[in-house]
Amino acid sequence: MILTGLAVAFAYRCGLFNIGGQGQYTVGAIVGVFVGSRFVELAHFPHVLLVIVLASLAGAAWAAIAGFLKATVGAHEVITTIMLNWIAYWIGSYLFGRGGPLQNHRDAAVPVSDDIANKARLPVFWGNSHLQGLHIGLFIAISMLFVFWFILNRTTTGYEVRAVGFNPEAARYGGISVSRNFVLAMAISGLFAGLAGAIDIMGWQFRLGVLDVQVSNIGFIGIAVALLGRNTAVGVGFSALLFGALFTGTSTRSLDPSVFPPELAGNLALMIQALILLFVGADVLILYLWQARRKVGLGRRAASSAAVEEA
Repeated sequence: MILTGLAVAFAYRCGLFNIGGQGQYTVGAIVGVFVGSRFVELAHFPHVLLVIVLASLAGAAWAAIAGFLKATVGAHEVITTIMLNWIAYWIGSYLFGRGGPLQNHRDAAVPVSDDIANKARLPVFWGNSHLQGLHIGLFIAISMLFVFWFILNRTTTGYEVRAVGFNPEAARYGGISVSRNFVLAMAISGLFAGLAGAIDIMGWQFRLGVLDVQVSNIGFIGIAVALLGRNTAVGVGFSALLFGALFTGTSTRSLDPSVFPPELAGNLALMIQALILLFVGADVLILYLWQARRKVGLGRRAASSAAVEEA
């Protein structure tokens, strides 16, 4: 959730709304499971590094398509990223489906990939590695929060991205290439999402199937994470922690049936998520009403003062 949140937040800082985090995550996961289940002759660290790099670059390339279309023909990124989500969805369904090129070699009846090699898996530092223990992907995600902050606030690229996000015409007048930054911002966003897909594959899934591709919504949750986090590194980190706690804490395994009906558990997190987004978006309306109230109050005081002067 940290990484898919950053995928949305970085593009937003350039004035782009990246709805395609899910597709970029899926592409990263597909490349991750392909590379992870091949190249078995590599040692542990080179194999892990190869999976991370190629999956991240795949996510970056997938997102850059939307940035390129925005920069060249003005295609809106919301439309193109939604379309790219569906393309990634059906590509993944085909690749791991029955008879697909990446279906496993053990059981032709199961539409799932081969498991990645043991050398391509991320080390677990807390818990049992056979029971989805906590792996070092957590530290990778946290480090990306710093990378996000550093790029935006300490590099020329970040300055240009923020300038384009504030005012594209003023940035263009100042000599900044708006088109290049559209492509670059989307590519960096996709890199974060592709990295998220790779970490999930190497950390706890170890395989990818048709059902995984079709039911996953981690990229869409990243939109809510970014909005609640106000598109800042610290905000996204705490927002991802909140949403992670919501989705884990509302599972049927974590709820007491005598306190909360298990049949509502699947939708509880979605209801809370919707309420959070509602209140996050309501601040604009509240500020508007507050400013309107102040204007009305100032108008009444001005009218009262005029009436007193006339009297």
